[in-house]
Amino acid sequence: MQRRGGPMGGAFLTEEEKANQPKVTKELLVRVFSFLKPYWRQLILVMICILAASVFTLLPSILTGKIIDEGLIGKNLRALVIYIVLSLLVTLAANLIGVGQSWLNTWIAQHITFDIRNGLFRHLQRMSQRFFTSNSQGDIITRMTSDVDGVQRVISDTFANILSNAITLVVAIVAMYRKNWILATLGLLVVPLFALPTRKVGKTRWTLTREAQECNDEVNGILNETMSVSGQLLVKLFGKERYEYNRYKDVSRRMIRLNIRENMAGRWFRVALSTFASIGPMLLYLVGGILLMQKDSTLTVGDITVLVSLLGRMYMPVNQLLNVQVDWVRSMAMFTRIFEYFDMPIEIKDAPNAVEPQQAHGNVTFENVSFSYESSRQILKDISFTLESGHSVAIVGPSGSGKSTIINLIPRLYDVEEGRVLFDGIDVRNLKLDFLRRNIGVVSQETYLFNGTVRDNLLYAKPDATEEELINVCKKANIYDFILQQEDGFETVVGNRGLKLSGGEKQRLSIARVLLKDPALLIFDEATSALDSISESKIQEAIDPIIESRTSILIAHRLSTILAADEILVVEDGRIVERGQHQELLEKNGVYRLLYETQFGKERTVQEMI
Repeated sequence: MQRRGGPMGGAFLTEEEKANQPKVTKELLVRVFSFLKPYWRQLILVMICILAASVFTLLPSILTGKIIDEGLIGKNLRALVIYIVLSLLVTLAANLIGVGQSWLNTWIAQHITFDIRNGLFRHLQRMSQRFFTSNSQGDIITRMTSDVDGVQRVISDTFANILSNAITLVVAIVAMYRKNWILATLGLLVVPLFALPTRKVGKTRWTLTREAQECNDEVNGILNETMSVSGQLLVKLFGKERYEYNRYKDVSRRMIRLNIRENMAGRWFRVALSTFASIGPMLLYLVGGILLMQKDSTLTVGDITVLVSLLGRMYMPVNQLLNVQVDWVRSMAMFTRIFEYFDMPIEIKDAPNAVEPQQAHGNVTFENVSFSYESSRQILKDISFTLESGHSVAIVGPSGSGKSTIINLIPRLYDVEEGRVLFDGIDVRNLKLDFLRRNIGVVSQETYLFNGTVRDNLLYAKPDATEEELINVCKKANIYDFILQQEDGFETVVGNRGLKLSGGEKQRLSIARVLLKDPALLIFDEATSALDSISESKIQEAIDPIIESRTSILIAHRLSTILAADEILVVEDGRIVERGQHQELLEKNGVYRLLYETQFGKERTVQEMI
């Protein structure tokens, strides 16, 4: 729910914010201000601008006394003109300084958020796959956008407002006491009596506004449910038109009542408050008049006018400073949320002695590998096998048996808990990540394409690839004829996540992209399982010659893909329970035979019928 403020002042903490207030420690403050440190020169200039603007803003009120005493009462035209012109110049100067201060504030805030956003993005890019599977995408994006933008508002508004209001109050109080300590004290006693009731009315409006917003969210929820294609179809099929109408009408009526109460909340009190706001100046006029007429001959009409004017200028800073706790808590909460991500350790990173061989061959060895995503459930148990360069292996097994987990360990999307994964005879944890991932290509079931052209998506693998290289890999992936048929060829836009292409076209484009990368090891992770027979056939035509010439690992549900491999590994419950070639495994009458008869047998029957 968005925070909405009313004109009666102040924002207020929600119950959730109160319950989750961050603990403000010295370490937290030091860390917050560490982002400001590189811009200390600009910050000093901002403080100077705020000080100058605060003084200059109050000078016209002080000059008003001179205008009255020397110009009007003293009937001195020259003095009158001078003080009026000086007052106008001071006001102009205050406004110009304010513009400069605002620009500096914005400049500092933008640069600090630039540093935070880039640092956070760089840090998250290095996080392991576990981080992205454990945290919701919405939460990650919120911290990268809303929280960082909130920090920007803190720097550009909150800090500057606290400093500006504090300086304005100090300067006003000093100026008032220099005129007359009795009237100054009286004025200071009056200001809180005005500000505190204002907060009370503001809190009432905030509560009603929140209830109205929640009601509005309920209205939007009904609209989203009933006005969508699927929702409207469901309403019609179950004959719920009247029910949904009555539900919408009841919520709308409740929202109207809340809106009326919100707009009328404190209306009479504001009338009384407005009257009360004039009591302060009237008291100053009364007491000042008594002092002027009876006791204090040094007090002038202009002095009383200056004191009244300064008192009026104190209302807003006092009210904003009373609300500073809310802004402060929200600011610290946003910094805390950002620091939580910064403090998450990088699980997968280069070892201090990581090496980068001159050439990769693609040999893969698993030695007694065990792994679990969570301690309560082990996924892989004592996995061992070897894949030599130029050969291929197929991994089959029931869903959830650990097939995809095996291949995730090779490019170090996760690290093993026990045992070793070797790439060209070297533990993958001792290889540089860039080298390892540069020499491994993965074609997954869920192909991801960027919202750009065919060329853009291909060049993601090799930005400096030539036209000849693009054509060559597209022919190998059996996608080149399709590209030629498109009016824009390689410049054809594929749409968001490749939605303008069919599943088979996306998959073949993905294969072409991996081939352009030219890795030493190719991994096909169920690359054809979600496709129709025609699309699968075209992809199979592309895969068959590839695995004959490259070191490959294939995870597949389709018999045709498995038969092309040199060896088949059968995985069940995280263990390799069988291994060998197709006919050999069938004769064992084990897990593979069962998979073949329940899954691949149907496919064979269909092929025989065709």
